[in-house]
Amino acid sequence: MSDIQLGLDTFGDITLDDAGGRKPAHEVIRDVIAEAVLADQVGVDAIGLGEHHRDDYAITSPDMVLAAIAGQTSRIRLGTAVTVLSSDDPVRVYERFATLDAASSGRAEITLGRGSFTESFPLFGFSLDQYETLFNEKLDLFAKLLDEKPVSWQGTFRTPMHGVNVYPKTQSGRIPAWIGVGGSPESVVRSVRYGIPMMLAIIGGDPARFRPYVDLYHRASDELGRDRMPLGAHSPGHIAATDELAREQLYPHFKANRDRIGAERGWPPTGMAEFLAEADGGSLYVGSPETVARRIANTVRTLGLDRFDLKYSNGPMPHSQLAESIELYGSKVIPMVRDILSS
Repeated sequence: MSDIQLGLDTFGDITLDDAGGRKPAHEVIRDVIAEAVLADQVGVDAIGLGEHHRDDYAITSPDMVLAAIAGQTSRIRLGTAVTVLSSDDPVRVYERFATLDAASSGRAEITLGRGSFTESFPLFGFSLDQYETLFNEKLDLFAKLLDEKPVSWQGTFRTPMHGVNVYPKTQSGRIPAWIGVGGSPESVVRSVRYGIPMMLAIIGGDPARFRPYVDLYHRASDELGRDRMPLGAHSPGHIAATDELAREQLYPHFKANRDRIGAERGWPPTGMAEFLAEADGGSLYVGSPETVARRIANTVRTLGLDRFDLKYSNGPMPHSQLAESIELYGSKVIPMVRDILSS
């Protein structure tokens, strides 16, 4: 496990400036590019950008921002967290990321998902009544596109394809892809059936509760006669010089983000008790480099992960604090995690 991949991801949350005011989206996007460049410099393995279509997130087109990052970086992998495949066209998604792969000398990857927000469906003319059907059919087509061979396919939402080639082809012959999974058995088996590795979204509670899904993932691989695929997970967190400072910095932004989303979904407001429970034993990796490294290593061992991504953006948390967290993650946390796992 000492060869674990350790990445970062962000949804491009609209942040506060140093005076406490709300930053405009164009400044946030430039900040995200700077954060990814910093991550590349300090040794982070991958950066993932989320896709949202609402006023509290700046990134609606992750591949465009990733292309800008590609020109300013040399080694970090460039991916999404996630691409909402249900409301996009699989052919265009493939073409965009194959192009990004060429521009970045083979560093593109993609995480496919249905999205936890639904604004993209009416925006692009899709019905929420087709939520499951759209994802299943589009994933079926995208899985064929990944093979980079002539595609013959038929579904219900578009005209059939008969031996169609899609370009450009990638230099490696395949874009690395993941399927974002929130924790349903059907999603786990779907990942194995299509031969696309699973990225678990673990955003609350003890990570060990996902162990049954990991066992199902491996059992399904064995039963379907597939080689075992990599396994990843993503969770939120924040790093500062001390545990106390990290919690002090994170809590107001954690609460603002959680309460904003909760108001839309009928959740009660959160409080310090919930925050501390997640920070102490749940899926919130907040603290000093030593604390965060120890907790990440424990999760990697518990679930047998090959990849762990820390969601470093936390609601309106300012860019300066995000940058400090990234610097500590790359320069201190990553080496510590690898040392712990190799001992």
